[in-house]
Amino acid sequence: MRRNESGVMKLLLLSDVEDAYLYDFYSPDKLKDVDVMISCGDLKANYLEFLVTVSNKPLLYVNGNHDSAFKKNPPGGCDSLEDRVLTVKGLRVAGLGGSMRYNSEGIYMYNEKQMEKRVRKLKKEIRKAGGIDILVTHAPMRGWGDQDGLAHRGFECFREILDEFHPQLMAFGHVHREYGGFKREYIYSDETRLINACGHYYMDLEPGETVPAPKSGLLGFLRRK
Repeated sequence: MRRNESGVMKLLLLSDVEDAYLYDFYSPDKLKDVDVMISCGDLKANYLEFLVTVSNKPLLYVNGNHDSAFKKNPPGGCDSLEDRVLTVKGLRVAGLGGSMRYNSEGIYMYNEKQMEKRVRKLKKEIRKAGGIDILVTHAPMRGWGDQDGLAHRGFECFREILDEFHPQLMAFGHVHREYGGFKREYIYSDETRLINACGHYYMDLEPGETVPAPKSGLLGFLRRK
């Protein structure tokens, strides 16, 4: 994995709110040290295109539930993570966009069973990649930064990926600060940082090896130890 001299990968996480700090009041110093930008959804294409153009840094994204325009006009110069694993500067990053289905509209909405099917397919891609460092979603995981109402409820099946592959980071969005009860960061099973990327959030990804954990057996027990 490519890292700077201190051994740290610099990430910029984005989601839901187009931040004037990075757009109207942009200055080159705000992105010069960033290695990779990651969008967790519900950001307009022209906003993402602006950031990737002025920074000349890779920008990976998943679709938010309001990103139906991306079907015909995806953000230029950016790489979609939907249902696949991409390796960028040595980082293995997997993505699952969309939210819980709360109405009949919106092409990027799913019920739990539909998302479970996507998770099963993505897990095959993760095994091929030898594991992942980062999982990117739009919706949170159920019980971890989500809300009780259906519109902002998380998906239980995301837990399968964290429990099997132990990524260093899960980045998500969908739940805005102004909804109340906002919390930026959680720690899952003492292994994975869960970050709500609403607005923008700079973070360092410390050195560490991510390996896929076998489902069962002695080798899986020893790896988890």
